[in-house]
Amino acid sequence: MSKPFVFEKPAGMRDTLPAFYQKNEDIKNTIKNEMESWGYQFIQTPTLEYHDTVGEASAILDQQLFKLLDMEGKTLVLRPDMTAPIARVVSSSMKHVAYPLRLAYSSPVFRAQQREGGRPAEFEQVGIELIGEGTASAEAEALALMTEVIKKSGITSYTIAVGHIGFVQELLSDILGNDSRAGELLRYLNEKNYVGYTSHVKQLPLSSIDTQRLLKLLDLRGGVEVLNEALSLKPNVNGQRTLQELKTLYSLLGEYEAAQNIVFDFTLFSHMSYYTGIVFEGYAAGIGAPIASGGRYDDLLNRFDREAPAIGFAIRMDYFIEALGNQGDNKNRQCILYTEKRRKEALQLTKSKRAEGAHVVMQDLAGVKNVDEFSKRFDDVLYLIGSQQGEDFS
Repeated sequence: MSKPFVFEKPAGMRDTLPAFYQKNEDIKNTIKNEMESWGYQFIQTPTLEYHDTVGEASAILDQQLFKLLDMEGKTLVLRPDMTAPIARVVSSSMKHVAYPLRLAYSSPVFRAQQREGGRPAEFEQVGIELIGEGTASAEAEALALMTEVIKKSGITSYTIAVGHIGFVQELLSDILGNDSRAGELLRYLNEKNYVGYTSHVKQLPLSSIDTQRLLKLLDLRGGVEVLNEALSLKPNVNGQRTLQELKTLYSLLGEYEAAQNIVFDFTLFSHMSYYTGIVFEGYAAGIGAPIASGGRYDDLLNRFDREAPAIGFAIRMDYFIEALGNQGDNKNRQCILYTEKRRKEALQLTKSKRAEGAHVVMQDLAGVKNVDEFSKRFDDVLYLIGSQQGEDFS
């Protein structure tokens, strides 16, 4: 095995340079403040977890887990998501705290990628978990909060797609007769391979009516009217109840003034296998991947011996920042360049500006080799040289 080059990083890892770091922190603080204003409390979990607990419960493929051994030979993983660790905390350190719980987090997660994949293996998520409430009100709160976070961060063109894993799973099993046959079609939906889905459906030994029911599922994308169209698929009693619950959810979102950008998409599926009910993804103009995603997971807490319905979502910070583009870059960075004789004056002026909230670099001119290039980093540069403040410098 060859030794890595001195500047080489592990596959999927990346450096965060000052401009992106500062913008990320500013936007993250906006998101966190909004979540806290809704009553969510932030917690932190360890970067390392046991594979046999959080690793297996996380719903991330085993080959995407970063694994290592501790001193006792137990397999550890770098946390691949935050939902499973929070479920562990709620069932242990917080097991005596009454439901419902409103928790939030801001943490990096780690998922190994193929070297040629080009995807980051470490990225930051900011999210919430509403644990212990299985009502439509909880679902409306999660979706409304995600909407508010997107708006207040400055993203103006966005859509939130809402699907329902339980409805789709039950419909496919009802038509195909068993969960195993339904699993094939669910895999196509998860991969968003609609051509493969269509081809597979047409090869199945079904009646023309059932074939059309399966194919029409792909067309169930749009406004609230899609919920009425879904009735034409002849869902069973549970499916009909689910559609009514989604209508109630949409009505509640209207009360939050958060329904304008909601679309329903029954092809929406998630690779996170612990989701059991509604799933949702936020999309911004010009970004090919969700900037936020979430859903209901009513069985996960059972794995940690504290049963509870739950719902949550996570903001994917790198995609979120990309969606913002140049929006939000309103920091004014100033520089005071001074000579030795005017150091005291420069220090007094710098203190005064910083007290007013300005971001000011105080730089001795003797330490700068190329003044023109150095000055390009700042919005404003003030020269304290010679005998007069503001004297031009060349």
